[in-house]
Amino acid sequence: MIIAVDGPAASGKGTIARALAKRYGLPHLDTGLLYRAVAATVLREELDPAREADAVAACGFPDALLDDPWLRTDGVGQAASIVSAHPLVRAALLQRQRRFAAQPGGAILDGRDIGTVIAPQADVKLFVKATPRIRAQRRHAELQRRGFDVTFDRVLADIRARDERDAKRASAPMKPADDATLLDTSFLSIEAAVQRAIALVEERTAAKADRP
Repeated sequence: MIIAVDGPAASGKGTIARALAKRYGLPHLDTGLLYRAVAATVLREELDPAREADAVAACGFPDALLDDPWLRTDGVGQAASIVSAHPLVRAALLQRQRRFAAQPGGAILDGRDIGTVIAPQADVKLFVKATPRIRAQRRHAELQRRGFDVTFDRVLADIRARDERDAKRASAPMKPADDATLLDTSFLSIEAAVQRAIALVEERTAAKADRP
């Protein structure tokens, strides 16, 4: 079974995808980490994330980099949103993601174009969303817990800028797949959002099983 979980930053898609992976015993890939690894490599080598050639040159990062906590920082996240808009970067990482999705037994992937580009054949497609203000509140609280001194207004502006870049990029823009189920987590607790996601997966798989 392949489950695609898409959505914007801080919508809760990563938490939901990890919970689904645990529930169904499937391997999970946070595809955003791939773009964060590219961004981190660009930043460490003092290159320009807005320059496609620099970003493409950083796509050969080692797998061990995916475990680096620095990838989770806000600065790397902002740079990742920039490098992910480059068509050649997306092409360079495409097969890596598709191989993960195609492994025996299935997998769960979360990102922004899983259901539309990476795994359009996914058995279940969820598009997780929440309002920009609520997502900014979540991200701001997370950054404060980790000791980062940043204002809420700055976080909200970054969220809106990333949404615009992701939705308007020429290559694989962020949008729900035509057959995706929408899950709005704006006013749901983590536990409620996970339970709703599980219910949606069960509904979709049961519906497919009933088809002749």
